[in-house]
Amino acid sequence: MPNRLLAPQDVPASVVEFEHRGATLIAETFGSGAHTFVLLHGIGMGRSVYLDTVQRLRGRVIAFDLPGFGEAPEPARTLTMERHADLVAAYLRHAGEKPVVVIGHSMGSQIAAELAGRHPSLVAGVVLAGPTVNSAARSIRAQATYLLRDLIGERPIVILRGAREYLRGGPNLIRKMRATIVHEAQDAYKRIGTPVLVLRGQDDPLAPMSWCREIIDAIPGAELEVIPDHGHGTLISDSAKAVHLIQRFAERL
Repeated sequence: MPNRLLAPQDVPASVVEFEHRGATLIAETFGSGAHTFVLLHGIGMGRSVYLDTVQRLRGRVIAFDLPGFGEAPEPARTLTMERHADLVAAYLRHAGEKPVVVIGHSMGSQIAAELAGRHPSLVAGVVLAGPTVNSAARSIRAQATYLLRDLIGERPIVILRGAREYLRGGPNLIRKMRATIVHEAQDAYKRIGTPVLVLRGQDDPLAPMSWCREIIDAIPGAELEVIPDHGHGTLISDSAKAVHLIQRFAERL
């Protein structure tokens, strides 16, 4: 049985392993409230990285380790963003969840967009935090360069947690990165019919302002908020401002 990584020991929580069509995810669920938040992590990450965010959220939280990340076993084949979305949707249906607020960070934003577009009945609202992949920089070299540039100015806790999860990601990380780069996120954004909030750290090179504006132009009514003094790790440490904006967004749904 996977370990509890996010819920405090005095908070009732469940951790389950869910398999669907040859891929397995880990879901940790805890808390209660008017809204259920689903957290989809970035590439090389896992649910444990977002401790600061999930413990600040007021509501019910479902945090995932997607296949091949965190505690979830490596799938036989690397999943596309669409297959990731279908796997998350299968879990939400299996668990009998009502429409959720999906928070996707980095690669998770691409999966969140596909989830909302492919399975709209499951999604009440979408938060795209540090959305990737910038349409002007679709290469592993460009994305790696942006990531290194971001890490130079990041808080030590972001670097520590990120490095640990990248190491756990193993030798398949390049294949997983390629899956994010070939994904046409613009097409997914056009299919979203639910309210959308785009969050960008002021100093985030992986989600440049020009790209974020492309996103909000593609999604009618989408909102954009810029968080000062943050890079790509907006949800990983010192997430109070991001959580405030997410909470305010959820309360308007």
